[in-house]
Amino acid sequence: MNKRKKPRYKAEDSFLIEVAWEVCHQVGGIYTVIKTKAKEICNIWHDNYCLVGPYFKSHAEAEFEPLTDMNTPYGRVVKKLQRLGIDAHYGKWLIAGRPQAILLNPHIKEDVLESEKFRLWEKHRIESHHGDQLLNEVIGFGYLLQILAQEFGQGQKKTKQPVIWHVHEWMSATTLPDINKENPNLKTVFTTHATMLGRYISGNNDKFYEQIKNLNWLEEAKKYHIEPQARIERNAANAAQICTTVSEITAKECQYFLGRKPEIISPNGLSIERFSILHEVQNIHQQFKEEIHQFVIAHFFQHYTFDLDKTLYFFTSGRYEYHNKGFDLTLEALSKLNKKLIEENIDKNVVMFFITRKPCNHIRPQALESRGILEEVRQTCEKIEKQIGDKLFYETVANENQKLPEINKLVEDYWKLRLRRTLQSWKRESLPLLATHQLVDEENDEILNFLQKRKLNNKKEDKVKIVYHPDFISPMNPLFGMEYGQFVRGCHLGIFPSFYEPWGYTPLECLASGVPAITSDLSGFGDYVLKYLPEHQEAGIYVVNRKSESFSSITSQLANFLFSFVIKGRRDRINMRNRSEDASEKFDWNIFANHYRKAYNAAIHQE
Repeated sequence: MNKRKKPRYKAEDSFLIEVAWEVCHQVGGIYTVIKTKAKEICNIWHDNYCLVGPYFKSHAEAEFEPLTDMNTPYGRVVKKLQRLGIDAHYGKWLIAGRPQAILLNPHIKEDVLESEKFRLWEKHRIESHHGDQLLNEVIGFGYLLQILAQEFGQGQKKTKQPVIWHVHEWMSATTLPDINKENPNLKTVFTTHATMLGRYISGNNDKFYEQIKNLNWLEEAKKYHIEPQARIERNAANAAQICTTVSEITAKECQYFLGRKPEIISPNGLSIERFSILHEVQNIHQQFKEEIHQFVIAHFFQHYTFDLDKTLYFFTSGRYEYHNKGFDLTLEALSKLNKKLIEENIDKNVVMFFITRKPCNHIRPQALESRGILEEVRQTCEKIEKQIGDKLFYETVANENQKLPEINKLVEDYWKLRLRRTLQSWKRESLPLLATHQLVDEENDEILNFLQKRKLNNKKEDKVKIVYHPDFISPMNPLFGMEYGQFVRGCHLGIFPSFYEPWGYTPLECLASGVPAITSDLSGFGDYVLKYLPEHQEAGIYVVNRKSESFSSITSQLANFLFSFVIKGRRDRINMRNRSEDASEKFDWNIFANHYRKAYNAAIHQE
């Protein structure tokens, strides 16, 4: 008698539960990964897809919409959790695709937390330090995930339908080994976007990639006081049925630090929205460039002026990691660029923005005051314009000589005096600010120290001018008042020559916005571009060679590229913008989501 064959499910026939610390909770780049991927995953898995994250009220109020209809597989399991006294929430994440989401409050009872800490130590040698709030929240979240996995798995036993449990990063993985062992009907996938050890060691070791094979993971974890996180990450990677990471560069870290080489590389994509007409790219760039102009006028014109039509806007952004993010390399190249532009008497200026998050006390009063006085100048000019409008018309038609009236005579003395006094109160003899905010530890800030040492301090004769903005750009930001994506579109070039970057969203975001970008061959994105986009430079993607060149050689290489970009004609830059946006289509989630589908198929068919 023949045995009945088990049905061979496809990944999209399964329930897919994707767990991440950044669901409805923006902390870093994983938020962008999950958020931009969700629509494509919803198109494939439909109502079988659900995201799980931590419940933090302030974040949830902005991004989460509770559902009252609990008669779905995910709604029913949340009702079970609530009956168990767990603070669980079921609803929709208010992003493209509007995926279902379950949020679990990680602040569990103190006695339960202490019991869970002891269990993790006894079973997995994960030691939790007293007073580490993040680790306490992560452990609480993991404890609740284990209950959720068990309850959902029990509820789906009768259907025989596979359940994929996909966990991102260590913050959602404390109990993954237990979930995997205790719920054989769940198929587990673990994705690391950057190993904890890789991030710490690379920031303190210039020979990181040369020495990675010889580093002892446990010794290094103890050295940097991240043993609990490293153990969580390593345990999860080895327990999951399938392990993935975002780039071949990070796969090497997984092999040496986590003890497992990932089966699948799942690079990060974006949801690319193209403009149907090419000139729209330029029109949008022009619109947001005008908004950046307003900031630049307020920041610099109080001290001296320069021609904005001959000014290019460069920027870098991301987590403040001076060495890892290539801020050191970028500053050296900008210093060389400034010198070269002055020596060759190039009639152009560059304003370079450093957009990052750094502890600061407040926005400098001078920056706010300048913005406020400039707005008063604008309002005064608008009132003068309105006042003389009718007079100009009358004087023009009544003038028998058919000459344009003398505009100055049409303005009342009151408005002339008011405008003059406002301008006098605005003008300054000092140099423009380097940093828009007062930093907490300003004396030890690497960016400011470099700028002061090289005297790149916004002198009038400098061709490269610096704006160091230690906070993110948003519509609520009183200095910019625009979305970060709008700011990117208004710029001419993004600079991201990272030393350590598992993937690197920022240059990809530039391409999607029609903005050329610089990356490095030590970033996952740059490495991918070199392998799969042979004509990347024509598409506006310049990859700095950091694998084999010396630091001095790289800075000269980067400075020369920046110089060639500055002297390009306007038409050449427009053409490059269009090619950049064209290239971004190759990174759309409708292509890259297939890597995850491959991982899910491998998980459900693994015996």
